[in-house]
Amino acid sequence: MTAAPGPRARAGLVVPTLFALAALATFIGLGTWQIQRKAWKEALIDTLERRLSAAAAALPAPDQWARLDPADDEFRRVQFSASFVPGTEALVYAGSSALRSDVTGPGYWVFAPARLAAGALVVVNRGFVPEGRQNPATRAAGEIMGKSDLVGVLRWPELPGLFSPKNDPAHNLWFVRDPGAIAAAKGWGEVAPFFVELESPQPPGGLPQAGALKPNLRNEHLQYAVTWFGLAVVVGVMFVAWLGSRWRRADPT
Repeated sequence: MTAAPGPRARAGLVVPTLFALAALATFIGLGTWQIQRKAWKEALIDTLERRLSAAAAALPAPDQWARLDPADDEFRRVQFSASFVPGTEALVYAGSSALRSDVTGPGYWVFAPARLAAGALVVVNRGFVPEGRQNPATRAAGEIMGKSDLVGVLRWPELPGLFSPKNDPAHNLWFVRDPGAIAAAKGWGEVAPFFVELESPQPPGGLPQAGALKPNLRNEHLQYAVTWFGLAVVVGVMFVAWLGSRWRRADPT
């Protein structure tokens, strides 16, 4: 008969057992979190696809703006008539976009205030310009003069990230898409609490490059979950194998 390990052998099991349990709990927890993230990402993709494929509705009136909720209204397509205020655009650094796969390379988003017939201002992201075309004089053909019928998507201001560079109003350069902050720095006055990503019209000269938003979000959470759960299985198997070898070495027969 195989004897149970003695007191010294049992004492030597405490730290490895605690370590294995901690590793198992961590890997299982991370795998479960990735499953939850997968469900969240799939719901987000479904919401984006439904809202971005819907017909454009009329832009809510200014007296309704305060009641809009990003959870219900962001990424809704809208249409409205407005006139861009000339000579007032701001440049926002454009990193990679999961919603504009047609935009590549370094460049900038062109934000500009557009005045509605009643006088209220809506900030519009007119689209992308590549590095070297920051100066409006290099793309004068793209100016939209007078009243225009605009179609776009409602977006809400971004929050700065932990590593976001500091905005540089002195050089007309921003790193966060925050229309309120841009408007305050440039003296535009009060603007809508949202901004509009412009789909159409495309400017005559092609720049800024407007375009429809299309979700292209990575969804690899299932692979990540399988990896974490697989590591949990490996830890469990290795611990059981180690425990068996330790038990056999403690057998005095």
